[in-house]
Amino acid sequence: MKLRRPHRMAERETVVALIDVTFFLLVFFMLVGRLDATAPFAVRPPIGTTGTHLPAGGITLSVSPGGGLALDGAPITHEALDAAVTARVTKNPKTLVRINADQATELRTILGLITEFEDLGARDVAIIVTPTAP
Repeated sequence: MKLRRPHRMAERETVVALIDVTFFLLVFFMLVGRLDATAPFAVRPPIGTTGTHLPAGGITLSVSPGGGLALDGAPITHEALDAAVTARVTKNPKTLVRINADQATELRTILGLITEFEDLGARDVAIIVTPTAP
C-alpha cells in the first residue's frame, strides 16, 4: 500500500516585503540626494542680520573668493554667463537670480554682478547669506 502525501498548496508570494524595500530606498535617496545645485568649490556665505527665506527655483550663481563662477553647480566663464542668464531670463522674466558668494568675495564684485543681471533683464536678484543664530 502506497501512502500519498497530501498536496500542499503553494504559498502565495507577498508583495509587502518588496513595498517596504521600495519605501526604504525612496526615503534613503531623498535624505542623501541634494535638491539644490552646489558649487564645485567651497562657499561660505556672509552672515546676515535681516532677510527672508528665498523661494525655490530660479538661477543660482556661486562666486568663489578668487572670482571663480559656477551657474547651477557647473563651472562657467564670465562670457558664457551672460548668454546663459539672458536665455533663461528672456524665457521667463520672473526668474529669480540668486548670488551665493563667499564671504571673502569683495562687495564690488557682487554689486557688479547684480548690475549686470539687471541690465540683462533680471527683475529679482537676491544675495544668499547665512542667518544669525536666534
